[in-house]
Amino acid sequence: MSPAVHTLTLPGPMLQRGFWLYVWRVRTPGGEMLYVGRTGDSSSPHATAPYTRMGQHLGFAKASNSLRRLLLENEVEPEACEAFDLVSFGPIFPEVSAEAGADRNERMKHHKPIRDTLAGLEKQLRDALHTSGYQVLNIVHSKKPVNAALWADVRDAFAGHFPKLTDLDDGVT
Repeated sequence: MSPAVHTLTLPGPMLQRGFWLYVWRVRTPGGEMLYVGRTGDSSSPHATAPYTRMGQHLGFAKASNSLRRLLLENEVEPEACEAFDLVSFGPIFPEVSAEAGADRNERMKHHKPIRDTLAGLEKQLRDALHTSGYQVLNIVHSKKPVNAALWADVRDAFAGHFPKLTDLDDGVT
């Protein structure tokens, strides 16, 4: 590959920490593939910004490069892809601040219900995209309930980029 100039424009609000949902749209040599994710750690009381996940998803650290791993499992070399678009929505909730308590366990008490709400929405979004006919690389395993009011906002936000979502009757009330 010859040297070339490439650019990346990052909107400033994507630097904000908090609970976000996001969809990677990957234009591969074989067509479009999606990956659905969220911010808001399961193991700590932190909720990072979407831009932080960008490098992690495509990096080489096994604990955090799930998009790279799934592309390779589907015989797609990430470096051979035409483009990676990150569509993010949020922050739906702010990160739990130190004001919730200096103690990690106390902050986790505030963090977990928000994280669980996002987990339900993440699964709903992934499943809705898949059911609508998009090729989604990942499967989201969550048994958390879906907040119907928040789901309507999430669906509307992502439908602007994934129009087949508007045709889906997903039955969430």
